Amino acid sequence: MNTGRRVRVLIADDQETVRFGFRTILRAAGDIDVVGEAGDGEEALRLAAALRPDVVVADIRMPRMDGLELTRRLCAADAPFTARVVVVTTYDLDAYVHTALRHGASGFLLKHSGPALLTEAVRAAVAGDALISPAVTVRLLRELSAGRPGPPPARPPLSDRELDIVALVAEGLTNPEIGARLYITPGTVKTHLTSIQRKLGARNRVGVAAWSWQHRLGRRG
Repeated sequence: MNTGRRVRVLIADDQETVRFGFRTILRAAGDIDVVGEAGDGEEALRLAAALRPDVVVADIRMPRMDGLELTRRLCAADAPFTARVVVVTTYDLDAYVHTALRHGASGFLLKHSGPALLTEAVRAAVAGDALISPAVTVRLLRELSAGRPGPPPARPPLSDRELDIVALVAEGLTNPEIGARLYITPGTVKTHLTSIQRKLGARNRVGVAAWSWQHRLGRRG
């Protein structure tokens, strides 16, 4: 979905051919400007400070500083500058997924996911959403739902409406889809999600979905 605003993107990958491919895909989107490229994490951090991109598309395995550490630094609450991070990697490893999302990544894609998903992940990050490769999503959330042994932690004080939204986020619905399901506007959904993330201490909607799976929530009624 084109939001009408131009998105500034920095690409960080140690392979020039990969950077070229991503650059070609993103520039073809029409609303995305690739403002810089980096071959390692330290260079990406420096360029992010200088260029202030909206989104950093980062590989995990890079020299000098990997993409997971880059994500942690760019998404830290006390960071001197921040950017949304979409992690794109060849390696479908659970440890990578979990760490990237804990550090605040706004997306996790496999490099073979295709051009459309890369473009949508960048746009979703700017919109405050998160997109994960379909091949990863269900497995990830099911693993998170297993969680630690013992009963789940006590529920924060979420309203019935907020619980409905949490359950629909866990199904993978977008804000407009949730709004249509609940007969409210996407803006109202976004307002509720902001409150939900604050109450749950979740960085993004992926964290909200994980909380839902941990508590085994489902739509009521």
